[in-house]
Amino acid sequence: MTTEVILVKAGQLLLSLSILVVLHELGHFIPAKLFKTRVEKFYLFFDPWFSLFKIKKGETEYGIGWLPLGGYVKISGMIDESMDKDAMALPPQPYEFRSKPAWQRLIIMIGGVTVNVLLAFFIYAMILWHWGEKYLPTDAVKYGIAVDSLGQSIGLRDGDKIIGVNHQKIEQFNAITAQVILQEAKSIEVVRDGQEQSIAIPDGFIRALLKQKEPFAYIRVPYYVDRFEKGSIAEKSGLFKPGDQMLSINGLSVPYFSDFAKELRKHKNEKVNIGVLRGQDSVVIPIQLDDKAKLGIYPQDPEKFFSFKTKTYTLLEAIPAGFKMSVDKLVKYVQQLRLIFVSKEVKVSESLGGFMSIGNLFPEAWDWLTFWEMTAFLSIILAFMNILPIPALDGGHVLFLLYEIITGRKPSEKFLEYAQIAGMIILFGLLLLANGLDFWRHIISKWF
Repeated sequence: MTTEVILVKAGQLLLSLSILVVLHELGHFIPAKLFKTRVEKFYLFFDPWFSLFKIKKGETEYGIGWLPLGGYVKISGMIDESMDKDAMALPPQPYEFRSKPAWQRLIIMIGGVTVNVLLAFFIYAMILWHWGEKYLPTDAVKYGIAVDSLGQSIGLRDGDKIIGVNHQKIEQFNAITAQVILQEAKSIEVVRDGQEQSIAIPDGFIRALLKQKEPFAYIRVPYYVDRFEKGSIAEKSGLFKPGDQMLSINGLSVPYFSDFAKELRKHKNEKVNIGVLRGQDSVVIPIQLDDKAKLGIYPQDPEKFFSFKTKTYTLLEAIPAGFKMSVDKLVKYVQQLRLIFVSKEVKVSESLGGFMSIGNLFPEAWDWLTFWEMTAFLSIILAFMNILPIPALDGGHVLFLLYEIITGRKPSEKFLEYAQIAGMIILFGLLLLANGLDFWRHIISKWF
C-alpha cells in the first residue's frame, strides 16, 4: 500500500469520525443547554495535558484535542471520564447535572445515540435521493463467476452462475458473500453447464472467508484494454491499444480478465505471445515479462458488459427507504456480533479490529458515495455500541437512570464512581485488544 493510499484512507477515516463525534456530542450538548445544565467543555478528540486548539465562549470551553480516539462534553456535576472528584465533593448546585430531574438527565444521556441514529437515517435517505440504489442483479452475471482458491476448495468453478444461498435466491450479486457468512450457510446453488447443482459448504469455510477478508467469487468479465499503469510493461512497449480485446496467451484461450491474470502468473520472466482482437483484426503481440508477470493494463469497466440496475427515489420515497436501510444495516451488524459469541467458525482474534481495520474499509481513491455510506454505517455502529449497558458508555448512565426512575432511589455517587472506573478499564482494555490485533495482523506478522 503506497503512502498516497494510506493518506487517502486515513483522511477519509479522520473526517468521518470527526463528523460523527462532533454530532454525537452535540446530541448531549443541546438538551443539556435546554435544561440549563452547565457544560464546561466541548471537545473533538481527547486533550490529556494539552489541546491543539481551544476557545472559551460563555461558560463552555470549545477545543480540539491531540488524541483522536473520540471526543467529549464535560457536564458539571456528572461522574464521567474526567473523574473530577473535587467538584463532586462540593454541595450540588442548581446548574449541575446531578441536580436535574431524572427524566431530564435521561434525555441528556440518550441525546448522542439519538443523533447518531437520526444521522444514519438522514445520510442513507440523501444517498438514495441523490445517487439512487445501484446494484448488479445476480441473474445478470451472464459470464458466471471467477472464484479464488478458497471458492475452488469447496467445489466452485470459474463460469458457475450462482442462483442461491441455502436454497434462497439472492437478488444482488454483491450480497452473496455477506449472506453466506450471516446465515452460516450450508450450501450454494449454482448453474453449471445448464444444470442446477448444490455445492455443500464444509466446516471451516466461513472462518477462512472471514480471515481472508475478501469475497470468494467475483464477476467474470471479458478483458478489454482501458488504460495503462504508468511505467508498466504494457505502456513502455507501446504495442497495446485502448479497446484491444485480450484473447489468448501462447495460443491458450483466456478471454476473461481473471483467467488471463491466472495464466499470466505462470510465465514469470518469460517471453509470451499475447493474442488480441483489434477491431476486426487478430494481432499477436510478443512481450517479455518480469518476475511479477504483470502487464499493467487496467480492464474496461464491468458496466460496459452487464445490465446494472439503478433504482431512483424521489425525496418522499427516499425518506422511508433510508429508514428501512438503516434498520437493515443495524440488523446485519448485530448478526455479525452474534457470530462472534455463538459461531464455531468465528474467532475474536480474527474478527475484532481497530482503527486500521476501519480505515481499510474506505476506498483507495476518494469517493464521496462510499464515504457517506461508510459514515452512515459507522454512525449506526457508534449508536449501538454506545447504548450498551456498560458503565462509562451512554448506555451505562441510561441503565442507572432507569433504575432510579423505576425504584425512586438514586445510586450513590461512590457507586457511580466505581462503576465509571470499571467501565473505563473494560473499554480501554477492548481498545487496546482491538488495535493490538490490528497491529499484529498488519505490521508485526509481516516481519515473520
